[in-house]
Amino acid sequence: MSKIIAVANQKGGVGKTTTAVNLASSLGALGVRVLLVDFDPQGNATSGVGVDKNALDTSIYEVMLSDVDVTKAIIHTEYGLDILPSNINLAGAEIELSNLENREYRLKWALDKIKENYDFIIIDCPPSLGLLSLNSLTAADGVLMPVQCEFYALEGITELMNTIQLVKQDLNPTLSVFGVLLTMYDSRTKLSNQVADEVRKYFNEQVFNTIIPRTVRLSEAPSYGMPIAYYDEAAKGTEVYKALAQEVMFRE
Repeated sequence: MSKIIAVANQKGGVGKTTTAVNLASSLGALGVRVLLVDFDPQGNATSGVGVDKNALDTSIYEVMLSDVDVTKAIIHTEYGLDILPSNINLAGAEIELSNLENREYRLKWALDKIKENYDFIIIDCPPSLGLLSLNSLTAADGVLMPVQCEFYALEGITELMNTIQLVKQDLNPTLSVFGVLLTMYDSRTKLSNQVADEVRKYFNEQVFNTIIPRTVRLSEAPSYGMPIAYYDEAAKGTEVYKALAQEVMFRE
């Protein structure tokens, strides 16, 4: 049975797309079937796996708004995953969806048609709490929240938790917090350690043991259109995302 995980945090710059891409690829390396859904109009997850977001014939936008068969939009990659890609066209979906009935269920309906083809579906959510994020949370079984080890780390998390509760109450009663991931950790700084302690105190056992460090190689990999494991097999980022994938498998 497929597990749908939304990688969400409305605060930008927390390593959300980096986590979605590299977790999906690392799960694929473990031999499971993985679909990465790029649900961010910036299309960074799409380009992060080597797909030209400006040359797409069909994307998640057409699937959501024009009832295009979702299988026609899915692209197979060489990085252990399939991708349902996105580009800037998705930016207009917020307005277009607002006039539709059952607008929060559009992504769920699309994924319901193909979810049995995959063991994991990872959704890279936009950095906002609009209709696109509501669609992601309505479609998901669980939410993975990246939290950066920097000042104001928990800023906005309360709002996201409130949104999750509202979605659970009104749209998706089985939604839960799948896990909280500490990102951009720098062991040399007192601040990173203080933030990590604060997050663990707040979320307890929901925090993953794996911590994602701030590394140059992780920052470089997207510009080459590769997950970190394919860009640099020996990199620290490769090691930690493999560990995260194993934790995700264990929790599931």
